[in-house]
Amino acid sequence: MKRFVLVFFLFFCFLQDLFGQCAMCKAVAMEQMEEDSSSLNTGILYIMIIPYIILFIAFRKKIFSFLRELKNANVS
Repeated sequence: MKRFVLVFFLFFCFLQDLFGQCAMCKAVAMEQMEEDSSSLNTGILYIMIIPYIILFIAFRKKIFSFLRELKNANVS
């Protein structure tokens, strides 16, 4: 419970910074789309994928055990 409160407090403290970054990424993406309709700034794509990679690494054991349980449930 203490960890949840701490994470919530830190998130609340940096909330304004988080929204500021989203506006910057959106502006760059819109500018890039105006120049070339088929591409998006590669840096933004890297920024978008990094959290998913970190979450996968952090929760890989739970993910794989869930998939094994799901596979076993479908076989039975």
